Amino acid sequence: MSYFRKVGSARPSHLMFTAGVGSLVDLPNFSVLVKGTDFWSHAGLADSVIEEPRLRAAVNRSLQLYGEHQITELRAAPWLEGGDNDPKGLAAQGVGVPVSPFPQWLRCTACDELAPIDTEAFTFVNNNPRAPHEAKFVHDCRTKGKKPLAVAARFTLVCTAGHLDEFPYLPFVHHGGECTHAPRPRLRMRDHGGNQAANVTLECLACGTPRNIRDAMGEKGRRNLPACRGRHPHLGTFDREGCDQEAILMVAGASNQWFPITLSALALPPGNTERVTELVEERWPELKAITSTAAYDLISSLPAYGYLKEYDAGVIIDAVQARQRFLDADPWDVVPAPAAVAADLLGPEWAVLAADQLPTPTDDFALETVKVPAALDGLFSHVRQVQRLREARALTGFTRLDAPDPEAPEIATPVRLSRGAQQWVPASEVRGEGIFLRVREELMAQWEGRIVKSAAMDAHREAYRRFRTNRKSDRITSGFDDMHGWPGPRYLALHTLSHLLIRTIALECGYNSASLAERIYASDAEDPRTGILIYTAVPDSEGTLGGLVSLADPDPLQRIVRRALGDASRCSSDPLCSERLPQHPADFLHGAACHVCLFVSETTCERGNRYLDRRFLVPLGDASAEGDAADLVLTPVELRP
Repeated sequence: MSYFRKVGSARPSHLMFTAGVGSLVDLPNFSVLVKGTDFWSHAGLADSVIEEPRLRAAVNRSLQLYGEHQITELRAAPWLEGGDNDPKGLAAQGVGVPVSPFPQWLRCTACDELAPIDTEAFTFVNNNPRAPHEAKFVHDCRTKGKKPLAVAARFTLVCTAGHLDEFPYLPFVHHGGECTHAPRPRLRMRDHGGNQAANVTLECLACGTPRNIRDAMGEKGRRNLPACRGRHPHLGTFDREGCDQEAILMVAGASNQWFPITLSALALPPGNTERVTELVEERWPELKAITSTAAYDLISSLPAYGYLKEYDAGVIIDAVQARQRFLDADPWDVVPAPAAVAADLLGPEWAVLAADQLPTPTDDFALETVKVPAALDGLFSHVRQVQRLREARALTGFTRLDAPDPEAPEIATPVRLSRGAQQWVPASEVRGEGIFLRVREELMAQWEGRIVKSAAMDAHREAYRRFRTNRKSDRITSGFDDMHGWPGPRYLALHTLSHLLIRTIALECGYNSASLAERIYASDAEDPRTGILIYTAVPDSEGTLGGLVSLADPDPLQRIVRRALGDASRCSSDPLCSERLPQHPADFLHGAACHVCLFVSETTCERGNRYLDRRFLVPLGDASAEGDAADLVLTPVELRP
């Protein structure tokens, strides 16, 4: 159904992480499904393209991993400035993210009649274009007075392959058959309440047959449900081969009905290599013939290609050859795992943030070095204020029931955003500020040498092995590596320190912790990275108040680090928290960490509150402990509580 009327609004970040393509959005009076990008229109919107070549390249690598088509643009959600002020204007009509009502079975709040949305008894009402929250469906069951509200029937069917479908009310009530009294009978849905389980009775008004929704719940209930039809309502399609997964009953507002697959990158000052790579990608038809110095000399001598003289011939040739190899190779041979795609985005960021020479400031990125306080000199080698930054985010797909997991990408089936070969994916961008901290490499290397064979780190490694094994997909019959994606000891220490600082910063600077985000730059000794970036990640004025970068000054930073480490030494859940280590058969991926001391919001943590352990930063228990317990601690002695 297409009404081309505004029924609600959402922030750009909301469309990335909470309610993007294929998800259900709860409105005050009904729910809607965000339609696929085939239905989006950017006609007449000149500023919808988000320029971020590194992110675009990463999106293409990620899409190629799943055999999807390549894209050429990142686009923001369609929005027209001034459309909210003049919703009746022609320019505002049809501009926005398209949605359709879903589920499309409605229940009258007065008479409990249950029927499809296209029944003549239901009427869509949206009389005030300036109040989209008042949009609603009403039921024509009264001849006098105000017509009662009709709300969405909350039951749907989903499967692990990402399909979503209406609940089959008519076949379910009649136990798989048809009504013997009417071809399309009226139904009634009565909610009896209760505090144990769903207690909803469906009744056919023609033949009087009743059935409770509990008959469709649980393992036994699945046998009463039809096979999955392979429906993707956001695309308007059904899989031609059908679906071999079981259909599962789900309430429309359930939190596991939609999980986004996203990538993000910081906008960095372009270096020479990045500029050449971007140039070759954008002008590939013109430059693909430059495979030798002679070809470079010939083409660069032409007036239309004079810009090539700014670059060395060898650099251009290498970039052309690299792109040709990428295009010619089998995608399954050249595309890394999802975790490696994200790691590739972090490499250039680390190179800029940790470089000895600061880049020239731009409108998107400005970096300034701050003197490391004497008290923290043993812990940090660099402290830098990121006075301006821009983060671009892209949505590449989504999953249902199972969340996408970098450590086990095979456990969730990605769903595509478009039916056809779209040349773009939805994206958003936020601007803010941040603090970059680089832990001393020699300190990290010494600690890593001590910790690598400790009992505590062995416990974390074994837990990760169990985690991978327990989530191994039945589709994998060979070549399974139970340690693939293990982040390593450095990540555990840096990630734990990041969470401690975020929780303390939230108390100092006025930002709430959900407004902050982290990026951890960790790797092995061959490619040493020991950095933490804590930055604002909200798309409004709170992202640029200046309160965060000011905490990188020597005095506040020293106070924050000491307070963070002091708070880490105790937890109100101790000794249960301080003694926690993952042991067989448990497969959780944290040690001495809990909601009281280390966990932060899911939007803040880049790894879902995994890989955290206070014992790697501060002594837990007796501060004078010797032997293995003392060797676990990364922080210098003078900083330990």
